[in-house]
Amino acid sequence: MSATKDHTLAAAGLILTYAMIIGFTDNYVKVIAAEAGLWQFHFTRTLMAMVLLGLLALPLRLRLRPVNLRAVVARSTIHGLAMVIYFGALAFLPVALVAAGLFTAPIFVLLISRFAYGHVIGPVRIIAVAVGFLGVILVLGPEAMSGASLAALLPVVAGAMYAMGNIATREWCPEESAETLLAGFFVALGVIGAVGMTTLALWPIAVPVGTDGFLQRGAVWASGEFYFWTFVQAAGSLVGVGMMIRAYQITEASRASVLEYVILPASAFWSYVIWRETLTPLAVLGMVLIVAAGSMIALRARAVEA
Repeated sequence: MSATKDHTLAAAGLILTYAMIIGFTDNYVKVIAAEAGLWQFHFTRTLMAMVLLGLLALPLRLRLRPVNLRAVVARSTIHGLAMVIYFGALAFLPVALVAAGLFTAPIFVLLISRFAYGHVIGPVRIIAVAVGFLGVILVLGPEAMSGASLAALLPVVAGAMYAMGNIATREWCPEESAETLLAGFFVALGVIGAVGMTTLALWPIAVPVGTDGFLQRGAVWASGEFYFWTFVQAAGSLVGVGMMIRAYQITEASRASVLEYVILPASAFWSYVIWRETLTPLAVLGMVLIVAAGSMIALRARAVEA
């Protein structure tokens, strides 16, 4: 088991802040998707994020040079591939099913932590994972569990890879700074975005109009609105994802991954504030279960740390 001291309550605060930031910025992806493509979005966002990180590096004395380059590249690649599989599955599977698959990550974190790294997983964390995942299913609705097929395994693969990347944050990269891992994450997505744009330029395919063409759309001459909201995404992601990475550095992945369930209630909150989208009573119950799961982890940590 890692000798690094746990600071679960601090991690909970970081993840809550991360969820509120990402929940806000992700609500505007639909604005970006109506005009440009996923690959151009990732590539442009990475360029913006790296410029911002470069400008902040000197005054804030950020350490961007990796201590273990191979570990950082491996972690960044795993996280990048998880996102590619996730967004790729959106092309032919219901959003609810894809999201449910990705949110199996805490279950994989629990299994990998126990059987690959020998971490002791108590009953509270096991119950919290089960309660949180049930809450996710209720939020997403009954359709999240329908349409089971071989293709439906892809989001689960994405969830497993996302879990591996989160575990790697603490197990493979304990000496790395949060900003180093943040830069690696963005570079991986930027490279993937460049590959996607190049592929679609060489082998163009039919692109549906509007948001339906988000995955199939190559590079386009975008408007100022695209660049504005992509910049908001870049800035928000720098702060939010940086906090999430730091959270995984200061507590065990099996705790942090359950706390990360709070991204769904945060996204729903901003969806209501921005677009006036409301939730069903079943979804509200799911939110309560998600909050309960995170509270179980936080209160247990407080009792242990007291």
